This record gives sequence, structure tokens and C-alpha cells, in this order.
Amino acid sequence: MDDPDDGGVIVAFGTLLPEGEYLPVYPHTPYYRTFETAVDADAHLYEFVVPMVPPTWNERERVEEYVALMEQGTIPTAVAISTLDVCQPAIDRGDDYFVHWGLTHFLLDGHHKLEAAATAGRPVRLLSLLTLGESLAGAEDIARLPALRTQSRTARRIGR
Repeated sequence: MDDPDDGGVIVAFGTLLPEGEYLPVYPHTPYYRTFETAVDADAHLYEFVVPMVPPTWNERERVEEYVALMEQGTIPTAVAISTLDVCQPAIDRGDDYFVHWGLTHFLLDGHHKLEAAATAGRPVRLLSLLTLGESLAGAEDIARLPALRTQSRTARRIGR
């Protein structure tokens, strides 16, 4: 959509948010897809890490320092505040109708580390502070998350 205010989109989503002041912006910030696995036959978990600034803002020398450290076996730690959202399309429109579990980490610290890990194909630890009150997931879903994160990575199969 060219204008997010067309059709009352901002008002519709605004009613879902806690009371406060918000500014709708598109930050043009890329994100990292880090993991995915099956929850069950009708649900799939997708994990994302979203930097608060675009990688182009990172200092090249700092990223290169982390790449060098990682190549020597260092595994740095980044920090994020995270949400788990469990939702599904409102209407069943065919073979690809399933529940999406979205585990999203909003990166607070470690922007250079994460870019270096992506560049070098190396691991990075992530200290995730999962918000329970602001996630669109129930307590039972959140309780399942640690076990799901230990499963093997599996892509979603299209169809039932």
C-alpha cells in the first residue's frame, strides 16, 4: 500500500496497541531469518532478528573485527527484546492455511556482531528478553517455546 492511512489501516491496528503515543514509520531496515521448525501438523514457527538500525549504519571496521574473532572461534552475544505472536489467517484460502508462530527479536545490542555472524556464516548467542504481556501468545504457547527451539530446523511444507 502506498499510503498506510488508506482504508483506516492505522486506526484499525491502533486499537490493538496499548495506550500511548505512536508514530507510523517504515524504517527500511532489513531483518534476519534465523530459524524455523514445525510446531505440529497445522502450525510452524518462524524466528526473526530485527536490527534497530540498518546494517549500512554499522562501522565496517567493527564488523570486520567481529568476523576475525568469529573465525578464531569466538561466539559473541547480542541482546534483544522479543515477542512471540501466534496467529493464523482469518479466512482459509487453500492448501497453505496454518498457524504462524512468529518469534521476533528486536535487537538492542549487537548490531555489529549480528552482521559479522551473517557475513561469516558463524553463530552468535542471543540473550532474548521475551515479553510475556505484549506477545500475542498464550502461556501454554510460550511454555512450549524452549522445546521448539531445540528441534531441528525444518521448512514449512505447503499443503496439508
